[in-house]
Amino acid sequence: MNNNRIFHQSKRHTSSNLVYHIGALIAVVAWGAAFINTKELLGEGLSAVEVYVYRFIIAYVCVFLICPKPLWSNTRSDEFKFLLCGVCGNSVYFIAENTALHYTLVTNVSLIVTLAPLITALLIGLVYKSQRPNRGFMLGSVVAFIGVAFVIFNSSFVVKVKPLGDLLALLAAVCWAIYSILLRPLNAVYNVWFVTRKTFFYGLLTSIPFLLVEPSVASWSVLIQPKVIFNLLFLGLVCSLLAYLLWSQAIKRLGVVNAGNYLYISPLVTLVASMIFLGEQVTVIGYVGCGLILLGVILSEKLSARYSKS
Repeated sequence: MNNNRIFHQSKRHTSSNLVYHIGALIAVVAWGAAFINTKELLGEGLSAVEVYVYRFIIAYVCVFLICPKPLWSNTRSDEFKFLLCGVCGNSVYFIAENTALHYTLVTNVSLIVTLAPLITALLIGLVYKSQRPNRGFMLGSVVAFIGVAFVIFNSSFVVKVKPLGDLLALLAAVCWAIYSILLRPLNAVYNVWFVTRKTFFYGLLTSIPFLLVEPSVASWSVLIQPKVIFNLLFLGLVCSLLAYLLWSQAIKRLGVVNAGNYLYISPLVTLVASMIFLGEQVTVIGYVGCGLILLGVILSEKLSARYSKS
């Protein structure tokens, strides 16, 4: 009887978590597709900072209309954590990542930024000693990371080391890891709408200095083009508002490490989207990488559970 009860409880728990696994997957798919929209906007003359600011203004207005109150968090300490979330998960992350592209290869940036889940797992192990990543997670992560490398070097195996750009990409990866960890205690106290609204607010606030030093901004004639409006709305409503809400909820229910493992799928989405919308070719290496990414995510989930029980 007890064994049957435990089995059914475990089955219900797995079924309920499936929703949050799907949510994390949707968020990562949106972020993977966002590279295509961002590339098109940059091609229309918008700067990297402008793309970030405009997409998150749209997202912030929407989330504020839905969740206008309370304005402040419960304590000054929590308010400071939200400020750090805005910096690490929004402004500095996106601006560092986009600026890195000016100083090093796209392949370098993509590969280094994808270190975020591994950095997150290592930081979690340092902060919460009881949650150090086990061998199953590390094995799955390594397989997925190798898959990412295959996807990134889909059509080029040339890697040039340019320290400034690579360091900026590493900064973006570290920022995302810190953001993911900061979400843990905040999600335990506040709902995801409030967390998302505060993160967007401080992200926009801390991006103002970057926008002020821009040599020029896009004119209204550029901003009102249907193509620009569509891409900004998609980035703001889907890749920012919806994706961050789903991601925050996934971290709340699945944990930072398990949810973070889905980030390895982002390059796969970018690869497929580039092939469909930009006409970029996918080689055998790219297909092998896609398979390794999916295998790594599955291994991490399965082996993590197995090692946890042993």
